[in-house]
Amino acid sequence: MFSISEIDSIVEKSIFSLELKGEPDELYDPIKYLISIGGKRLRPKIAILTYNLFSDKIDRSIIHPAMGLEIFHGFTLIHDDIMDKADLRRNQATVHKKWNDNIAILSGDVMCIKSYQYISDAPALKLKSVLDLFSLTAAQVCEGQQYDMNFENLSFIAMEDYISMIGLKTAVLIAASAKIGAIIADAPQSVSDAIYNYGYQLGLAFQIKDDYFDSFGDSALFGKKIGGDILCGKKTWLLAESLKRGDLNKRKELQDLLNNKTITDKEKIERVLSIYNELGIKEAAEEAMIFYHNKATEALSNSGLNKEQRARLAEFADSVINREK
Repeated sequence: MFSISEIDSIVEKSIFSLELKGEPDELYDPIKYLISIGGKRLRPKIAILTYNLFSDKIDRSIIHPAMGLEIFHGFTLIHDDIMDKADLRRNQATVHKKWNDNIAILSGDVMCIKSYQYISDAPALKLKSVLDLFSLTAAQVCEGQQYDMNFENLSFIAMEDYISMIGLKTAVLIAASAKIGAIIADAPQSVSDAIYNYGYQLGLAFQIKDDYFDSFGDSALFGKKIGGDILCGKKTWLLAESLKRGDLNKRKELQDLLNNKTITDKEKIERVLSIYNELGIKEAAEEAMIFYHNKATEALSNSGLNKEQRARLAEFADSVINREK
């Protein structure tokens, strides 16, 4: 098996070998721009990693589907940034800010189409299984995004509703990426299903970490302004946990703050973070990340994977939970 750092190198080399040129320039330049400004590349990495548990033959039959997963993720980011009115992505201007909303929408649409073109290079015998899973997942991601937008209009969100939403918006694509790698490698169905569950639980931990970074991270490392979720009223794990922990007065104080249009952005962020600290939300989020990380590794315990394979997946899960951006 390749090391995680070797898989990282394979992914980066493949990303910059993508054929993303086309005309008109206004349609394709934003695609090249988004891909070029970096990212965690989690989805192609986990696809190649799970494939590599069973095969060392790394060729276009796995590389192209892995790239398709990253391209699809890029499409969702472009459209999410429009809906969130976000100015920064990976510490660079978002596509809709650098160009405009209409160009960003069309460029995102092309990325969605290109993702299918790349994923369709999966081996013929596995293609239907791969496309069925990917198509189901793509729709689920959109469902998750709609729930996320619906939640913005609610004053209260239960934790179980939040977990269900991020399960759709974030975790299913990570889980599907993991399973697609296993499917292409011809892993047994039961093993592929266990790997999907592993990826799903890891995806939940990953999203909670993202929520955590938005309030408690370093903007220079995270690539976004700290407090962006607070300012746009997004329902995050931190907010859901605060509403669960706080008494009636504290919940009202928090909701009034989030709805306040008269105070500065800086004051709003500082006061919300003060409530988070008072309620122990930072530490609770860290515990939740560990909880879902452990559930991910537990999903592999009776999977049929050998000790070395399980260790490699555990190592990857550790790298996700311990990341600094």
